[in-house]
Amino acid sequence: MRCYSPDMGADWAPDFRGPGFCQGGENVVPGRSCIFAANHQSQFDIFALQGYFPFDFRWLAKKELFRIPFFGPAMIRAGHIPVDRAHGRKALKSLDAAAERISTGTSVIIFPEGTRSVDGRLGEFKTGAMILAIKAGVPLVPVAICGSHEILPKGAFLARPGRVAIRIGRPIETVGMKLKDKTALAAELHAAVESLLDQGVG
Repeated sequence: MRCYSPDMGADWAPDFRGPGFCQGGENVVPGRSCIFAANHQSQFDIFALQGYFPFDFRWLAKKELFRIPFFGPAMIRAGHIPVDRAHGRKALKSLDAAAERISTGTSVIIFPEGTRSVDGRLGEFKTGAMILAIKAGVPLVPVAICGSHEILPKGAFLARPGRVAIRIGRPIETVGMKLKDKTALAAELHAAVESLLDQGVG
């Protein structure tokens, strides 16, 4: 599960490099908090989500970012959620706090692969996002970001012209699930995101 933080420039993100669109918004239940789980092909994913994603959300961010002067307080004011990515009790306590925020009405976006894809292909999903969804009792909404790898692949510094499509799938309910179900849930979510990715930019 990879965590990101800032409110990036949503006003200019759509014009950064080429057109983009979002499809499948009808799958999101208005007024219900959820965890949007997206593939992670590129740093450009952040700009694409800020520019084209039509729903209110917050980022999960590693707690160290909240200690940075000026930047950290701004993140707190924006409502972003700190998480401890270490192992052990502190990490579990951090997930519990994040789950409580989500269960009371805050939707978040996460990247369950935990890192950017080197070649654009979908990687294995970590179970941290599944644990968070089960603890919060909210649905996981599969999201596929298509085309961003071609615009800004991992390791590149300059973006290339291209087109981005964000595809939103049907929510996967977690009510009634136990933590022991996290691996099966990760497999179901992975298959849903992969199916959306297969549709490509269109």
